[in-house]
Amino acid sequence: MVKKSNLKQQLKQFEATYVPRINQTLQQLNHDWIDQPILQRAMIYSVNAGGKRLRPLLTLAVLQTYHDQPTDGQLMATSALELLHTYSLIHDDLPAMDNDELRRGLPTNHVKFGAGMATLAGDGLLTLAFEWLCHADLPATQQLALVSALSHAAGPAGMVAGQAQDISSEHLQLKIEELAKLHRQKTGALLHYAVEAGCIMAEVPATERVALLQFADQFGLAYQIYDDLLDVTATAAELGKKTHKDASEAKNTYPGLFGIEGTKTRLKAVVGQAEQSLTDLASKTGHSYQLLLSFCSYFQIKE
Repeated sequence: MVKKSNLKQQLKQFEATYVPRINQTLQQLNHDWIDQPILQRAMIYSVNAGGKRLRPLLTLAVLQTYHDQPTDGQLMATSALELLHTYSLIHDDLPAMDNDELRRGLPTNHVKFGAGMATLAGDGLLTLAFEWLCHADLPATQQLALVSALSHAAGPAGMVAGQAQDISSEHLQLKIEELAKLHRQKTGALLHYAVEAGCIMAEVPATERVALLQFADQFGLAYQIYDDLLDVTATAAELGKKTHKDASEAKNTYPGLFGIEGTKTRLKAVVGQAEQSLTDLASKTGHSYQLLLSFCSYFQIKE
């Protein structure tokens, strides 16, 4: 059994290697892709505001697990997910949605550029993500599979459905099964796609892909539970955004249902299930999934 401290160090090393490469790829957001100067500044502002780049890192981790260094085409396709994720954050922060004024320690896009331009910046990033997938130097079959998978994950059967459910459920008490579905769509769908994209580009066998996507779904659920937990236990300085908003807006959260200690217990269980998915897959294939396992070290649970 690999020590968790070693896994955490492995994740840090992986991030140190690939976050700069993702950021370098995202620097292609220039006038060749965006034909309006204010819109370009608004789009670049949020993309360059920082962030963990967790979703593209997951894709690259699958690629490295099965291959070696990603190609430029694979990096472009991988980074397209970050464009789409950034769009979702811009729209989520809008006055008509969560009305947040701080994101990653900076003023949100609508505070900086106005609600209209922020909406268009999100629209631009959303559509550009698919243009990048179509321009990435990949086999046409992989391009089509990526476009289809991302459309489903980000659309009205995935992330958008989760956002809609989140809005319509305010001041209503959801059952745990309903809350899990909301999170599976709102947050988990793009994390599911991140692993799926790696499977598509690495041409992972179907049986192994099923197990990897099980890991992705458990990781996505753990991510949302952890986010709920941080909203009530971390400070605004630590998160780079306002805290305690979920309770003030009467949103359904795991701490709201189970309390802080109950949420920690549930988080540990879900992370354990994610780890077990990879452990079982490794025993069947004889392959190492340690890099993907290291992503579970992201969840730091304070006792």
